[in-house]
Amino acid sequence: MELQWKRKGGRPVLETRENNGIPYLIFPGLEKTGMVIQGFSTRLGGVSTGDCGSMNFSAHLDSDPANVKENIRRFVTAIGADPEKLVMSRQTHTTNVRVVTEKDLGKGYSRPIDYTDVDGLVTDVPGAVLLTSYADCVPLYFVDPVHGVIGLSHSGWRGTVARMGKVTLEVMAREYGTRPEDVHAAIGPSICQDCYEVSSDVVDAFREAFDPRWYESMFRPGAPGKYQLNLQNINAIILKEAGVLPEHLEVTDLCTCCNAGLLHSHRATGGRRGGLGAFLALKEQ
Repeated sequence: MELQWKRKGGRPVLETRENNGIPYLIFPGLEKTGMVIQGFSTRLGGVSTGDCGSMNFSAHLDSDPANVKENIRRFVTAIGADPEKLVMSRQTHTTNVRVVTEKDLGKGYSRPIDYTDVDGLVTDVPGAVLLTSYADCVPLYFVDPVHGVIGLSHSGWRGTVARMGKVTLEVMAREYGTRPEDVHAAIGPSICQDCYEVSSDVVDAFREAFDPRWYESMFRPGAPGKYQLNLQNINAIILKEAGVLPEHLEVTDLCTCCNAGLLHSHRATGGRRGGLGAFLALKEQ
């Protein structure tokens, strides 16, 4: 199916794929590593109804949790992975990163989630399918082709202030020996600066946490007492400062709010929405 995207920047970054009526987005740079299965969902191809229609991965927003399970089954199967090996986050805007082992497989799909306050997932288990959920916040993808490690992290403005991307890389280094310069990273579809108006207290948090030389690329004045915040730029700054090479970093050209007809957006709908999914798995040999 041909989807009409409103893109930011000069050249297209994300590519649209489709399988069995399920459209999804992929990053070409991550694909070139040859070691991962990836996908970022749209609103299309699922079974959820109402504000969550139709592809939704946030169970707490859905009137029928069985819809989310079926959406997971459809989507994970479409990208070529096994839904029984899915592991879902339990996001509360922290910088907590869970190390996923074989004991976690199925949590969020065929087994209950027995943890909370987890906004990031990392693993070296082939076939494990990591899932984090979004509706304007920033998805962060990590692939370490040297050590065979992947990570997915959710970074809203609170997580970004606390440098969720750097924290995720530090966990990968501690657990698996990952070096940031080896990592291929991507910043997924999220709200753009033009659409993301915040109050001065949010900007003050960034002023306190970051060097002034970055302020101009992080936020600009908006309406009286308001600012336009660039979460995508800030996360790119964080990843590069942490050691990710610029040539290994892909930054989204799609804004969730600008594309609210195709992507769930909290800001565009006043909270009446479902949740998008970022999926990442190591290929099984």
